[in-house]
Amino acid sequence: MTAVVLPHAPASAAVARRSLTSELSASGVSGGVVGDAALVVSELVGNAVRHASPLPGGAVRVEWSLHPDTVEIAVMDGGSSELPVAVHADEAAIGGRGLSIVEALSRTLGTRRAGRGMVVWARIPRVQGGRARRGCEPLAAVP
Repeated sequence: MTAVVLPHAPASAAVARRSLTSELSASGVSGGVVGDAALVVSELVGNAVRHASPLPGGAVRVEWSLHPDTVEIAVMDGGSSELPVAVHADEAAIGGRGLSIVEALSRTLGTRRAGRGMVVWARIPRVQGGRARRGCEPLAAVP
């Protein structure tokens, strides 16, 4: 598992994306899966910065791990008053599609409380074409 602690700031999405893609590419993960993982980490970090409080010290924690069938990505923040929910935004809406995109790219997606904070995690299939969109579990709270 790799973990990075980054400032609770918009620029951290790009830092997390570069670190993740560099490590996955060096590990021989296919380009399409690396691209999916890069988009997922960007969305999760962006959501943490936009919608949640920082961890103590003004940070977010980003973790990823490589498994035989998946890449798991988790972002921990200081939490918010509401649980993250994937919504299906109107086509004219400027935003609101982030978790729906993550859900579409992931085999599973969920949340869990971590003390006062929140972790949003996703598992991306490592086999291109191996994801069954209809089989993706919806965003769910995990105890």
